Amino acid sequence: MTPMTVSSPGSHPVSSPTPCSPWRSGLASLLSVIATLAPLPLLPSLIGVTVAAVLITPSSAVQALQVQVTPNTPSLGDTLSVLIQTPVPASTQPTVQVGNKRYPAFAIAPNRYRAFVPTTPLSRPGPLSLVVSVEGQSQTVSVALAHRDFPTQRIWLPPGKDDLEGTDYEFDRVDAFKQIVSPEKLWSGPFLRPSNGEVTTVYGVRRYYNGEFAQDYYHRGVDYGAAMGSPVVAPAAGRVALVGRESQGFVIHGNTVGIDHGQGVTSILIHLNSIHVREGDRVQAGQVIGTVGSTGVATGAHLHWGLYVHGEAVDPVPWRYQGME
Repeated sequence: MTPMTVSSPGSHPVSSPTPCSPWRSGLASLLSVIATLAPLPLLPSLIGVTVAAVLITPSSAVQALQVQVTPNTPSLGDTLSVLIQTPVPASTQPTVQVGNKRYPAFAIAPNRYRAFVPTTPLSRPGPLSLVVSVEGQSQTVSVALAHRDFPTQRIWLPPGKDDLEGTDYEFDRVDAFKQIVSPEKLWSGPFLRPSNGEVTTVYGVRRYYNGEFAQDYYHRGVDYGAAMGSPVVAPAAGRVALVGRESQGFVIHGNTVGIDHGQGVTSILIHLNSIHVREGDRVQAGQVIGTVGSTGVATGAHLHWGLYVHGEAVDPVPWRYQGME
């Protein structure tokens, strides 16, 4: 499918700067400049909706901003990739705002930037407005976020684990880890399966715990049923930014390893039996970082892998099969 390109017309002058681009030159000269602008070269792996707008800088130079969003038919749990191209390098970091949340765009090539926008099962389906801001100018792109049905699961916790409460230490460290946004992109290509075990619980499942429905809960990752002590590998390259142990207060997550993949993308692997890395270690995709266990709140030996984008748990499946660059 060829991406759709929409260009803002240059025949509607305005008298003062607004979030839309002001036109300060005649139509003929404007069209002449636009005709010299090269089209956005589309990445073969990024097929989505493209929006082009002409922006006027304070120096009245005409610039073309082009925005491409993939996937073009996203559903709840998907990660949106927003590709931004400008004719000249931006002196400040471009951003994408959705509601009251603002996401940074990182340079991936000359004059080209990419931001990730997370969605979850708790997001509201329907029109989703993305406000792209570059050099004080803004362009709004609208995408349709489709509804997605998620299964329901009933979990029965054994006595002694059905009333556990996490510690402030545990939650503070995990929350801080999920908010990491380091500037360097450390991963490359599709993510790997972190365990060879069978998938026992998919992303997004809603749950009843011991007969009581968990409000505003969804399964924030994928569970792999595997033998106690079987290897757990890093799904992608990154830096170990979190190591937590049940003996030190991680009573919910159990033995935990958190990997920062860069640019707001993190993996958390929990309920481990043993941990083979330390905080600060650089790991490669496929490197063994620990073994499968049942520490923390777990009904048996398994691995839980959660993939987070800017602090929100997203569906790891597109990252594994399509890859996100």
